[in-house]
Amino acid sequence: MKPAPFSYVRPSSLDEACAALASEEDARVLAGGQTLMPMLAMRLSRPTLLVDITRIAELIGIEEQGSSIVVRAATVQAYALRSELIAREVPLLAKALPNVGHPPTRNRGTVGGSVAHGDPSAEISLAATVLEAGIVFRDGEDETSFLPEEFFIGPTVTMAPMGGCLTRIVFPKKPSGRVGTGFHEVASRRSDYAFASAAAQLVFDEDGTCSEARLGIGSVGDVPVKVDVDGLVGGAADDAAIRDVVAEALRDLEAVDDLHATASYRRRAAAALAERALREARDEALESRP
Repeated sequence: MKPAPFSYVRPSSLDEACAALASEEDARVLAGGQTLMPMLAMRLSRPTLLVDITRIAELIGIEEQGSSIVVRAATVQAYALRSELIAREVPLLAKALPNVGHPPTRNRGTVGGSVAHGDPSAEISLAATVLEAGIVFRDGEDETSFLPEEFFIGPTVTMAPMGGCLTRIVFPKKPSGRVGTGFHEVASRRSDYAFASAAAQLVFDEDGTCSEARLGIGSVGDVPVKVDVDGLVGGAADDAAIRDVVAEALRDLEAVDDLHATASYRRRAAAALAERALREARDEALESRP
């Protein structure tokens, strides 16, 4: 099947892109195109105008800004995966990125495109949710920043402003102390859409006491979710504590049934992956030095 007819523009600046998006009610942004192009071919998406942002310099790159790492929206995933800055300062994102698609799709797919699409199984979105990253849109002359928990509202449904352009995702740098991360998912084949995923970040004091605990679950419900594992704080986060905290945190976890997996399987898988991610984060942190 061929796409429905549409117009195409390739602006050279963010101002031009915002103007183009505002000019058509059914305009869509084209970045890596790894999700949009198949949707066009199947006529699941029928925009009247495609706004290609791939050559807008101000939307490409990764930089350090104070206590944050800013990933520009049109930065390709493969570039982020190779970034020493990401590896050093946002290690959870560095662990999530190898699970995104396959090498050819990561060479074209963008960090911003993955987040903007709002797929509940997207690994970058899960890392952003756990770390409470800022998702920043430009809408005309205005900028709006969302936290992931308010931005993702359903499967491929987000709070993105109509006619707005995602400009960057702002990740906090890893905290001081002994930091460890873990990321695990299960899929029918490596790099396929996950049935369940878990991402964790733990921080320990020098005496081996957990001072911060973060856990997120993806691919199970309609959106990626950050769950409460503060019960680990103040202790050693041993295996028994992790098991008990995960059981409590996921007690009311919402899960979906579909052609790929049942809700019951997703809940069981999420619990096992959450424990694995937390244990990995703990072991990595305790082996590290601040």
